[in-house]
Amino acid sequence: MQVVVAGQGYVGLPLAVRAAEVGHRVVGYDVDTHRVGQLAAGRSYVREVDSSQLCAVLKSGAYSATTDADALAGFDIAVITVPTPLRDDVPDLSHIESCARMLGKYLRPGATVVLESTSYPGTTEELLLPILEEVSGLKGGVDFLAGFSPERLGNKRWSFEGAPKLVSGLNATSLDVIKGFYDGIFQTTVPVSGTKVAELAKLIENTFRFVNVSMINELAMLAASLGVDIWEAIDAAATKPFGFMRFTPGPGVGGHCLPVDPMFLSWKVQQELGIPFRFAELAADVNRRMPDYVVRRLVAALDRRGIPASGSRILLLGLTYKYNATDLRNSPSARVAELLLGLGADVRGAEPNIPDGDDAKLNVPRVDATPDEVAATDAVILLMDHPQFDLSMIQQHAAYVLDCRNRLSGPNVETL
Repeated sequence: MQVVVAGQGYVGLPLAVRAAEVGHRVVGYDVDTHRVGQLAAGRSYVREVDSSQLCAVLKSGAYSATTDADALAGFDIAVITVPTPLRDDVPDLSHIESCARMLGKYLRPGATVVLESTSYPGTTEELLLPILEEVSGLKGGVDFLAGFSPERLGNKRWSFEGAPKLVSGLNATSLDVIKGFYDGIFQTTVPVSGTKVAELAKLIENTFRFVNVSMINELAMLAASLGVDIWEAIDAAATKPFGFMRFTPGPGVGGHCLPVDPMFLSWKVQQELGIPFRFAELAADVNRRMPDYVVRRLVAALDRRGIPASGSRILLLGLTYKYNATDLRNSPSARVAELLLGLGADVRGAEPNIPDGDDAKLNVPRVDATPDEVAATDAVILLMDHPQFDLSMIQQHAAYVLDCRNRLSGPNVETL
């Protein structure tokens, strides 16, 4: 089939390349000319897609990247994977809206549009569908098909195509076509009864993680005040083989989904039902305070050594929002750096996963975590324990380490 994937980021590019690998003709559309230029040159910027994979589908002609909307004409299936950020705690769906208007111009009878971008329950039927119908003059579920299938990226255990894929449609025909498309890409698809169920399921997945991470973060702050090792307590609790799932504390949460998606549901229920989603709001409050707590712990440690925060030299290790990621969006490292700079500290950052030339995204001067750099600091904060870091060297040469990941030990180390 002729497939369009609108949005070539962390969700869209893996889907586009995988669809090309299984035999579809895929056009990857993005408004970012720099990003499209990288793709056309065979350079992948997401960890889930190796540049060799990208080059292979480019060479075969199965995949192409473009900023030209006219290249989308004639699609059989279009998948929308554009960002859905929060603006002042309100969902910003402008990217979905503009993408729907663009696709509507090329929508023809028998074609299918699938939304993968995360949003509140009702987005597919209440926002996407009316725009497509208005622009195309066609009737959804009759002249064209549509549905929602929430994005799921893989992890250390699950490959991109190995993670079960939820699928839904406006009606039975839409579901059949959408399921058939994803059956060829993913090892397992899981159909649900409607788009609102699939939309809510995605929010449940991320809210579950968000709430549990916030609980552990708050427990970490309380345990430190009580003089209890939170990490040992978590290890002890994890010996229970049922009824417990291990979550660990950190400097906060980040990324394009975890700190954002639960707020979509909170906004929706407040708008429609007039009641708060208290768990999500409480979790957001706890996680927003974690970078401040990290800085307070660091300042207290400097005070004990007679070093004022102003003028101190601080090295931040790992600035992305999660382990071995290349994504800085909503990373708590930005807030940690901001607070330390506000105190007058000389702050530097080591982040091996951001390509050379992207230093402007790091918020602080970029350095390598060399023995000399580590030894020259008054304190090191291990925010993210990327595999490129030589942790034993850091422990050996650092005067003090605030370890937010429980990877180091010794007289010069404190864990979060």
